[in-house]
Amino acid sequence: MNQPLVYLDHAATTPMLPVAVEAMTRQLTGVGNASSLHASGRGARRVVEESRETIARVIGARPGDVVFTSGGTESDNLALKGIFWARRAEDPRRTRILATAVEHHAVLDPLHWLAESDGAEVELLPVSSEGVLDLDALRDSIARDPASVALVSVMWANNEVGSLQPIADVVAIAAEHQVPVHTDAVQALGQVPVDFAASGVDALTFTGHKVGGPYGVGALVVRRDLAVSALVHGGGQERDIRSGTLDVPAIASLAAAVEESVKHQHEHAVRVAALRDDLVRRVIEVVPDAHLHGAPAGPLRLPGNAHIGFPGCEGDSLLMLLDARGIECSTGSACSAGVPQPSHVLLAMGCDPDQARHSLRFSLGHTTTPADIDAVVEAIGPVVERARAARAR
Repeated sequence: MNQPLVYLDHAATTPMLPVAVEAMTRQLTGVGNASSLHASGRGARRVVEESRETIARVIGARPGDVVFTSGGTESDNLALKGIFWARRAEDPRRTRILATAVEHHAVLDPLHWLAESDGAEVELLPVSSEGVLDLDALRDSIARDPASVALVSVMWANNEVGSLQPIADVVAIAAEHQVPVHTDAVQALGQVPVDFAASGVDALTFTGHKVGGPYGVGALVVRRDLAVSALVHGGGQERDIRSGTLDVPAIASLAAAVEESVKHQHEHAVRVAALRDDLVRRVIEVVPDAHLHGAPAGPLRLPGNAHIGFPGCEGDSLLMLLDARGIECSTGSACSAGVPQPSHVLLAMGCDPDQARHSLRFSLGHTTTPADIDAVVEAIGPVVERARAARAR
């Protein structure tokens, strides 16, 4: 498959790093189930445990905290359902789960399922016009009945508009009542500093393909002393909370990608933030009524995220017109059964349904170049003009 001319959808997935490809390739021809006791099995187990130690070291966790999964969605499900079930089993009063209204669907959908199928009381807390959690709302919700709160889940960084959440404040508020905190850090790892122990969170989700690793592998980092009920039962792998034969090549590749992306996080952030700022400035020069959604460019926003609204356009039309020119990005809207829906994130930030459909997310990554930015700036004027004309018809 040919590489697209301009790929600006790194928040969806980013190309594998060479070190990750090398680590995976090195293990693909090996044999050995990491649960087997013979020499091949022990060799596979050694690769897994060395990978676990590498990941723990670079993200500020203990090796025993790292539970390998198939990726972010499974890790979020394991955290939300597993912690909720375990906490409620300890105290039946613990039926409430608090989260933000701008979480990824990998968090929102399990929460809706728990509410509909398992008696959970889910409260989605409001956010500001920049997509940042209202801490007073969190504080008031917990204080209303602390004994009923099973857990709090707040994403580290928003996948659509790039706003960083005040995780330290969330942890401090929850800790007053001994309520565990989970964070979906899928977008944050490798983009901003992430330290599990220093953050104070009890559980953290990340996935391989957002940090230059392979698809289909990720982890839930969760304190060993926090009870988590299993979703999948079988061989008892991964602390008996995530059974299944371990994918040794993918885990080795994941560790290599995490180590490399964290090692170069600062220089990567500086480089892509400069490209992102150039993109936003020049796009708004070409389309003066275009505007940035989310937190201002700076320390409270992901460095590679540019979520731009184009009044009078449909985001899907813009996406396809850019795609026809070899420029790949994404919209801020979800798509259900082929019918465009307003972005739940933008709606929660106070946008009306029309505003919540007129945006594009450009997400920059390790392969992004100044030429990519030039291509977008050159194309965006004619593309917006065509999209507005099509909508006016």
